[in-house]
Amino acid sequence: MDINLTLIGQSLAMFVFVWFCMKVVWPPLLGAIEERQKQIEEGLAAADKGQESLVRAAAEADDIVAGARTQATGILDQAHARANEIVTDGKSDGVKERDRQLSVAKAEIEQEANRAREELRGQVAAIAIASAEKILEREIDSKAHDDILSKLAQEL
Repeated sequence: MDINLTLIGQSLAMFVFVWFCMKVVWPPLLGAIEERQKQIEEGLAAADKGQESLVRAAAEADDIVAGARTQATGILDQAHARANEIVTDGKSDGVKERDRQLSVAKAEIEQEANRAREELRGQVAAIAIASAEKILEREIDSKAHDDILSKLAQEL
């Protein structure tokens, strides 16, 4: 193999081509590659941050749900307590009303009994006066008096 001018020309052309590529083509390619690597690294960092944010958000959501459940349980307990209180108040109001109506009814019964007693006293007085008149009309006889008094006792 001879070294001739063609080989030197090709070598020189190859050297110029490599030098040209290293000075003109290579720097923009390296810049683009480095920029792409930087974007990929930023994207991966953002994805990691997003994943961490997602985990934090899920934990916060669980905390909020647990707080809401606790609050709902508290509200239900308060509602049950209030319902029981209302039932107890209703029962006590019912008992009070029953006692009031019972006392009113007893007062009415007492008044009616007093009225009946007064009426009965009036009737007894009328019967006593009538009996006294009958006794006085007859002779004074103990046997007759006993008969009249026994009749009077039967009428009462």
